[in-house]
Amino acid sequence: MKGAEQKMLRKVQYYETDRMGIAHHANYLHWMEEARILFMEELGFAYERMEAEGILSPVRAVQLEYLQSCTFGDLLTVEVRVLSFDKVVLRLGYTISKNGQDDCICRATSDHVFLDPEGHFVRIHRRLPEFTEKIEQCIHKQGRDVC
Repeated sequence: MKGAEQKMLRKVQYYETDRMGIAHHANYLHWMEEARILFMEELGFAYERMEAEGILSPVRAVQLEYLQSCTFGDLLTVEVRVLSFDKVVLRLGYTISKNGQDDCICRATSDHVFLDPEGHFVRIHRRLPEFTEKIEQCIHKQGRDVC
């Protein structure tokens, strides 16, 4: 991972498009999740590790703004970065663009909380202080703008 964000390249697959040849809007959520999983792995806190520690991180909220469409065969860059973290809610920002172009085709955010397997909130800063430290370093390195 370079700096405080993770960039993932991904090609739009045929099965992800609709009859008009445009990528279906629901796929953007999948691409965000793929980038988020990669981000967490690069940060050193893969989902497998978090779950082994008894920590789940469900999505609390998601917001997407579609700016342009993409079609089968387009090579996308999905960038994820930390926007904020108050030790309860982790907000990630995403920028999806066609590779080689500066224009965003989608801007998005997702909010995540940390729970134990029974669904109770976990004080992540106490349970995994090194995770909190890494996330705070990301915020410090990058500022808070997504696009």
